[in-house]
Amino acid sequence: MAEFEATRGMPADSTLVFGVASDVTVMDRWLPQGLHVSDAGPDKVEAEGDLVPGDGSHEGLFRAQEDQLRVEWGGRDHPDYAGWLQVSDSASGTSEVTVHISLLDEPGSGERADEVRELLDRSLDRLADEVGRRVDDAS
Repeated sequence: MAEFEATRGMPADSTLVFGVASDVTVMDRWLPQGLHVSDAGPDKVEAEGDLVPGDGSHEGLFRAQEDQLRVEWGGRDHPDYAGWLQVSDSASGTSEVTVHISLLDEPGSGERADEVRELLDRSLDRLADEVGRRVDDAS
């Protein structure tokens, strides 16, 4: 089993960041390339793409808890995958996002683990860019 975690500062308050991070309709803008997510009803998403095991789309669990500024997800038909994203306030109107992913069938070290860490870092960079665009559009 492998656990991966990354944290990144965000250029906006936690409410705005949570709004972007929990909006399934814009997730493709910041999730790793090779992963497409779409709404599949209450507390469900469908995921597909190169990063999703198997062929076709797969149903996943999805829960956004606005009162806790937390998003949780997992694979319904791939229970060896789960994760969460937590937004917290920082100083001067900024915030911080931590993403944690558990992959039960992946090694915690080696080339594949390095790839997962890089995907996490790039996704958080893309999330920060998306949040930055929202801040710029509001100005």
